[in-house]
Amino acid sequence: MAELAQTCLHALHLELGAKLVPFAGYAMPVQYPMGVMKEHLHTRAAAGVFDVSHMGQVILRPRADMAALEAGLEALMPVAVQGLAEGRQRYGLFTNDAGGILDDLMFAARGDHILMVVNAARKAHDIAHLQAHLSDVALVQPVTDRALLALQGPRAEAVLAGLVPDVRAMRFMDVITADTLFGPLWIARAGYTGEDGFEISVPEASAVEFARTLLAAPDVAPIGLGARDSLRLEAGLCLYGHDIDEATTPVAAGLTWAIPKSRRKGGARAGGFPGAEQILAELDTGAALRRVGLRPEGRAPMREGTEIWDAASGGRAIGRITSGGFGPSVGAPIAMGYVPDLAADAGTRLWGALRGKRLPVTVCEMPFHPTTYKR
Repeated sequence: MAELAQTCLHALHLELGAKLVPFAGYAMPVQYPMGVMKEHLHTRAAAGVFDVSHMGQVILRPRADMAALEAGLEALMPVAVQGLAEGRQRYGLFTNDAGGILDDLMFAARGDHILMVVNAARKAHDIAHLQAHLSDVALVQPVTDRALLALQGPRAEAVLAGLVPDVRAMRFMDVITADTLFGPLWIARAGYTGEDGFEISVPEASAVEFARTLLAAPDVAPIGLGARDSLRLEAGLCLYGHDIDEATTPVAAGLTWAIPKSRRKGGARAGGFPGAEQILAELDTGAALRRVGLRPEGRAPMREGTEIWDAASGGRAIGRITSGGFGPSVGAPIAMGYVPDLAADAGTRLWGALRGKRLPVTVCEMPFHPTTYKR
């Protein structure tokens, strides 16, 4: 672990008994003494705190005016940047010329600048990408003096409202800045668990004190990457580098909900983003492969890399699982992966190759567990 980067909460993780693992170049807590299963269920029932400080926070400031910055950023993504209201956040995708996904991210309109949160494994790439394409219209400023915490679960609002009463009025994807004893908190009502909750950017100097304050609430427990992964899988959410990558288009990944009418054929600002020809064509005709939910029969999880076959014996390998494990809230194995369009309808029976045997698996709708975002 010595050669890995550490977040500013590293000593607190050790104090709390965390098991640390390498993740995206950082030593990160995969679980605490409670264990992954109980951490997962605690988040669903009450509230959990996740250290996500390894992710990249980036501020884009206009060199001249916000309109030029918004237009420049929109030219890198098949989503709508222009017209995003101040105090709102949106899901975004950087794409390449072939229509593949360079990264998925969040971006927020904060009046005189845009705040982005990008994946840890891609933050150096994304910062270079932004600098290469937006340097004429924006100052690209990586945030290096703030931590990022996620507070997730049905008790998250009550806990955070004890410190910041204004969060009660927030809805899913709202963002605010709150002046507190911990310094200015940048708060987004969002997260990656399928639960209601918040992502909170806090000055590093007060991050440990802020984390301790959240953890002092009886409903709150520290949660590691293991439960974060099972929570996002139950919510049907993609993990970059596993379920989506540079060879995956937004259409194949089932992320077309993020592409508004304004960027599609006939829209006011149709196309104009990397890979537009491929992505717009797939919106019309469909992608050759589609990301689907999968329910293995029995109790044995089917994990990433498991081949999917079209027959119990003989036949062809037609796809593979990209994320899989046991869903604690579902009480059964769950997975998602890619199969041909003709085999992607819910109810289709397929087979996963597990330890030399082919076991039945059924295509299903996602999410596996209902989401509870505060709309």
